[in-house]
Amino acid sequence: MTKFDIWTELKLEIVRDYAKEYSKILKANHFHHVYIDAFAGPGLHISKLSGEFIQGSPLNALLIDPPFKEFFFIDIDSEKTDHLRRLVGARKNAHVFPGDCNTVLMRDVFPQVRWEDRRRGLCLLDPYGVHMEWKVVAEAGKLKTIDMFLNFPVMDMNRNSLWRQPEKVRPSDVHRLNSFWGDDSWRKIVYRTEQTLFGPEEEKQENAVVVNAFCRRLKDVAGFKYVARPLPMRNSRRAVVYYLLFASQKLVAKNILEYIFQKYEKRGMREWPSQALSGPNPPGTP
Repeated sequence: MTKFDIWTELKLEIVRDYAKEYSKILKANHFHHVYIDAFAGPGLHISKLSGEFIQGSPLNALLIDPPFKEFFFIDIDSEKTDHLRRLVGARKNAHVFPGDCNTVLMRDVFPQVRWEDRRRGLCLLDPYGVHMEWKVVAEAGKLKTIDMFLNFPVMDMNRNSLWRQPEKVRPSDVHRLNSFWGDDSWRKIVYRTEQTLFGPEEEKQENAVVVNAFCRRLKDVAGFKYVARPLPMRNSRRAVVYYLLFASQKLVAKNILEYIFQKYEKRGMREWPSQALSGPNPPGTP
């Protein structure tokens, strides 16, 4: 069973808190609102901090009150989906899909969240690395019905693709990043030519520059009207593991989410021991 680091536990609390407010608003406005988890996992995990079992995002979502109308849980690992299916039980409104979420979302899930059917969806895209395809993000923006959480896996990017010597990166890792970003425009953002005493040299930009560019892309290319300030999720050495992003078509959604982000930032050092995740947001974030 998967062991959860403290930053993952924090993310689960953030998503749960937002899902509660989201469900209240959508129910009050008589929408058929659904919860979508593209990397759902087995449903139960072990906390690295306490050693106790904790509920994953799917079980948290099933307990939201007022409840969502439907649930769509996806994972590429069939053992995890089998375990999750046993936990979900006989609920007819909870659908568990084994398979690649990039295919399942486009083929089976997003067509059921159409604007004209008065359907709306809260979608959690939480890849373990650069395993999400831009076409999915773009479709979520195009639908105009999706509020989206997205794990921006900057540590995985730095380990495998965003090297200071880009010519040494494996072609397969370049291809993965192109698929995640949607094209290769990230190159012009990540690498800038700087004048030095020894002539022009290519310099790799900081993480904040990269994530800010992706946030602009969520607006300008995917078509989300509002993107919250990225929340940096840090490990015990204060290194950013990933950024938690949020995008929506509604200003009220962004405002609610940023209030939740601020609440957890303030908790930070006071309630989360040496692995505390609070800290300044990257400069210039939207």
